[in-house]
Amino acid sequence: MRRLGSVQRKMPCVFVTEVKEEPSTKREHQPFKVLATETVSHKALDADIYNAIPTEKVDGTCCYVTNYKGQPYLWARLDRKPNKLAEKRFKNFLHSKQNSKGWVPVEKNNKQYCWHSSVVNYEFAIALVLRHHPDDPGLLEISAVPLSDLLEQTLELIGTNINGNPYGLGSKKHPLHLLIPHGAFQIRNLPTLKHSDLLSWFDGCREGKIEGIVWHCNDGCLIKVHRHHLGLCWPIPDTYMNSKPVIINMNLNKYEYAFDAKCLFNHFSKIDNQKFGRLKDIILNV
Repeated sequence: MRRLGSVQRKMPCVFVTEVKEEPSTKREHQPFKVLATETVSHKALDADIYNAIPTEKVDGTCCYVTNYKGQPYLWARLDRKPNKLAEKRFKNFLHSKQNSKGWVPVEKNNKQYCWHSSVVNYEFAIALVLRHHPDDPGLLEISAVPLSDLLEQTLELIGTNINGNPYGLGSKKHPLHLLIPHGAFQIRNLPTLKHSDLLSWFDGCREGKIEGIVWHCNDGCLIKVHRHHLGLCWPIPDTYMNSKPVIINMNLNKYEYAFDAKCLFNHFSKIDNQKFGRLKDIILNV
């Protein structure tokens, strides 16, 4: 299978959109909605949308893996609310040598992003990744993946304190964070590309209990549709991701290293090879 596209800029909607003067259900205090019409956009048609690969749009923080300080490194997209202090820090960052096109290197001493460091161990350049089990597409797997395998890829960081935690991962007392490569969850039984059919799919079937769809086109272009584009709510109580069983693959013996007792890698190693009914059922003994 060809390599899927990488998120580097805002993705256009698959449909032509229109602005409606009604309070937004997506952003608080926004007095308007951006809704999809029934017309497929020219950008989508030019990108050959009908031959694209549809994947689940995951609700998280966008991250990126590239070389930094001589080794693969995780970067977080810098999204800050527009206050004066944040603006000053952002301008200082843009003029620093660490800048890499709007991405911030995630370091353990970086207080703003210290919650990312729990999903990456830079001693061995490995990350905690959630994706389908290679032998069973109906089973999810949490495993330790070399960052070199994720090089030049974008991912979503999901977790306890990410975007309201729509996937129900752990609690404040038992926080849990995981990385998901973009395009990891392909959609197999998507209906035809019609507004009414997609609306029915999102609203009426189990597989449609997701935030949205991202189409990976042959030319590398990414096209999306969000539930909000169709007038539907997000987050929702019971997501499709939480309907699948998940297995832990976390044998750390090969690293010959004493992982910190408080790190997620160590906690997952204690439940290695255990299977859970869904992500919500994973409770770490921390």
